[in-house]
Amino acid sequence: MYLSEEEIVERIAELKDKLPSSLYNDLERELRRVKITEEDLKKVVAEVLRRYEFAKVEPGEAVGIVAAQSMGEPSTQMTMRTFHYAGVAELNVTLGLPRIIEIVDARKKPSTPMMTIYLEEEYAQDREKAEQVAREIETLYVRDVLEKSEIDLVNSRVNLYLDEYELRRKKLGVEDIVAKLKSIKGVEIEENGNVISLTLSNPTIKDLRKLANRVADLHLRGIKDITRVVLRKEEKEYVIYTEGSNLKDVLKIEGVDVTRTKTNDIMEIQRVLGIEAARNAIINEIQDTLNEQGLIVDVRHLMLVADMMTVDGTVKAIGRHGVSGEKASVLARAAFEITVDHLLQAAVTGEYDELEGIVENVIVGRPVKLGTGMVELVMRRELEESKEAV
Repeated sequence: MYLSEEEIVERIAELKDKLPSSLYNDLERELRRVKITEEDLKKVVAEVLRRYEFAKVEPGEAVGIVAAQSMGEPSTQMTMRTFHYAGVAELNVTLGLPRIIEIVDARKKPSTPMMTIYLEEEYAQDREKAEQVAREIETLYVRDVLEKSEIDLVNSRVNLYLDEYELRRKKLGVEDIVAKLKSIKGVEIEENGNVISLTLSNPTIKDLRKLANRVADLHLRGIKDITRVVLRKEEKEYVIYTEGSNLKDVLKIEGVDVTRTKTNDIMEIQRVLGIEAARNAIINEIQDTLNEQGLIVDVRHLMLVADMMTVDGTVKAIGRHGVSGEKASVLARAAFEITVDHLLQAAVTGEYDELEGIVENVIVGRPVKLGTGMVELVMRRELEESKEAV
């Protein structure tokens, strides 16, 4: 006889204290979907408990070493090349070993910063609206719509020849550029079709050259640091990929889905969204890089690495300027890099080593406090002597 949903929930209630809530909720949800007898339910419960206990880390397990090996070993199979990103032929992004290195080194800027910008439903389904958002995001300078610029020494002015094709493609009018040029003080502007002339009063050649360079670098629209935008249709929605990253300003753009938009710049995520978001980004970025190469590493190892990098509220490198360089043990720090400096500094300041970790115990020839080395056996002599006396 099959159990009802209420009976199933009642029978597995005892597991609430034995399993994590997420695992218990998953089990309850799955059991509600199936028809099951009481005998089979007991078998399922016993198997779930057995597997959960088996999956737990044993006391004294060297989880750090296991995590390091689990990441380090497959990393030797990774390539050193930069690939096209996720089928977007126009964009290059650093993948493979160089990407893993820049993540664990906590670099201030990734070598190829990029963003994946998802749109709200109204914009994601409509190509025209998606293109409008993309135009708002992509940085555009006057030089991007110039065919050429020349310095007219006879009339002491700078002539800008606008590229008609680029103006149409970027959906810009000459009047838009003229409006921006008016922000430059002391310049007279003359418009003649696609040619704009800029005149200064009593200029030198140096002044005209400065003006030509300043005008070429004048910002027309878009978000700073985002140099290029590619719009692609993926499944049922349009997605924007960018070269360059500016998460803070992109999230302010109307139509951008703030819950799904992401960047590969982990330090920027920390500044904008906080340390928990940065921790998640480290896990996801490493996992995506490994998966892209066809390497499967259990996410728990990556979680441990991310936890170590973010445990004090900032993203730290795994190296002498971060996790390894801040170990409590003098010998552990000295064994990693710059040995003499660490030992000298410890001697000058009178540091004391508790010999708690692996490295320092190996150095001094003591049993490591892991696995069987965690337990210390002490024999009480007075009990032995009292037995002999009896």
